[in-house]
Amino acid sequence: MKVIICGAGQVGWQIARHLSNERNDVTVVDNNADLVRRATDSLDVQGVAGFASYPDVLDRAGARDADMIIAATHSDEVNMVTCQVAHSVFDVPRKIARLRAQSYLDAIYSDLYRRDHMPIEVVISPEREVAAAALKRLAASSAFDTEFFLDGKMQLIGIVLDEDCPVVNTPLRQLSDLFSTLRAVVVGVRRDGTLFAPEPGDQLFVGDDIYVMTDVRDAQRTMEIFGKTTRKQERVVLIGGGNVGRMVAEELEALPNRAIRAKMIEKDRKVAEISADALERTIVLHGDGMDAALLREAGIQRADAVLAVTDDDKTNILSAVRAKSQGCPMAIALINDPTLVPLMAPLGIDAHINPRGTTVSSILRHIRHGRVRDVYSLGDAEAEIIEAEVLSTSPIAGQDLRDVDFPEGVLLGGILKNGELVKPVGKTRIDEGDIIALFALSKDVGEVERLLQVSIDYF
Repeated sequence: MKVIICGAGQVGWQIARHLSNERNDVTVVDNNADLVRRATDSLDVQGVAGFASYPDVLDRAGARDADMIIAATHSDEVNMVTCQVAHSVFDVPRKIARLRAQSYLDAIYSDLYRRDHMPIEVVISPEREVAAAALKRLAASSAFDTEFFLDGKMQLIGIVLDEDCPVVNTPLRQLSDLFSTLRAVVVGVRRDGTLFAPEPGDQLFVGDDIYVMTDVRDAQRTMEIFGKTTRKQERVVLIGGGNVGRMVAEELEALPNRAIRAKMIEKDRKVAEISADALERTIVLHGDGMDAALLREAGIQRADAVLAVTDDDKTNILSAVRAKSQGCPMAIALINDPTLVPLMAPLGIDAHINPRGTTVSSILRHIRHGRVRDVYSLGDAEAEIIEAEVLSTSPIAGQDLRDVDFPEGVLLGGILKNGELVKPVGKTRIDEGDIIALFALSKDVGEVERLLQVSIDYF
C-alpha cells in the first residue's frame, strides 16, 4: 500500500514508523529538509522536501498512484488544502487530516467535509483526543494509562507496582492459581525502561510498570490485587483553560447527577474569560497555576485530583508537583516531551497524557481496515493493543490457544465469543468470528498480520 504522510514532526514520524514497519510504501513530505532527512535516515521511507499543499510536491511524492494521504502538518489550512489537491488533482481515494481549530470541528459545519466540498474522509482533533484521554485517567484514579476494548467489556489498565503491592515477587503462573476466578491477564511489563511481554514464570517487582487487560466487572478487584485503591473523584482542579481544559470541564459538567465539581486556573485573562463564558458550573480563576496562594484559593488541599493541561510541559509538571505538596492526592500532567516522562514517578506525578501517543492511536484506529477493529499505541509507540476479528482463513482459527505459535512479544488479553467475554487459557479454542484483543510489541506486528490473515490494511 502506498501512503503519503505530510508533516514529519512527532506525529508524522511515528505514523511513518508504524506504516513502514508493516512493509507499506511510505513517502514523507515536509518543508523542513532536516526533518525529512531524519525520517529517511532512521526509517525505511522515502522523503520529499517541500510544501505539502503544492501539486508539484505531491506529484514528486507519488500522489498519482497513492492509496492514502495523511495530512499532519502544524497548519490546519495546509492540511485541508493538501487533501483538496490530493482529491481534485490526483484522485487519492482516502484523505485524513489533523485539524486543531475548534471552528473547523463544530458539528454545524460538518457539511464542509462532503466529497463535493472539502473531501476529507477522516478528521482528527488532537485536543479532543487529549481531553478524552484526560477523562479516562480521572476515571481510573490509580492507573497511569487506561483504554477500553471488546465493545467496552474489557479494560486495559496501566499500573505502577509499589512496595505495598501484595503480589510482588510472585510468578504470574502462581497468580493465576491464587486468583482463579479473576478475569485478568498481565500482557506487558516495563522494567528498567524496556517493555516486554511476560512469560508465566516471570515475577513482578517493585517499580515495574505493568499493563493488565481485565474484564470491566473485575477492574476494581484487579486494582486491589495489585495494591491500588480506587478513589472517588468529586472535586477536580484544572490548570489550563485552553481548548483541552475547556473540553474536559464541559464533559465533567455533562456527567449525570453533576457528580464532579471543577475549578479552573488560567494564566491568560482573555482565555480565562472565554472559558468562563463557555462553562456553566466550573469556577474559573485568573492566575498562575504554580502560585501556591492561588492553588489554596482553588481548594487544592480538598481536591481529589489536579489535571494540568497547559501548553507548557514545565508548567504542567511544576504545578502538579506543587498541588501534590499541598495535599492533593492525585496529579495528572500533560507532557509533550517524551524525555520528561521518566521524571513523573520520582516527582510523585501519578499519570501523564502524551498528546502524540493519543493522536497516533487515533489515526491508526481510523485507517486500519480489514478485520482490525481497533488499535491503541502504548508508550513511545513501543507496542500496540490490537483488536481484530478472526477469519476462517486465519492460521489460528479452530486451534486451542496453547497450540498457537505466538511470537514472544505477543500475548492474548481477551476473547469475545458470541458477545460474551472469555478469559484466554491454554485450552480456549479460537473460532472464526471471535473478536480478540492482543498485546504486540512493535517488532511483532507483522507476524500478527499473518496470524490474523488481514494485512493490517487500510481501507
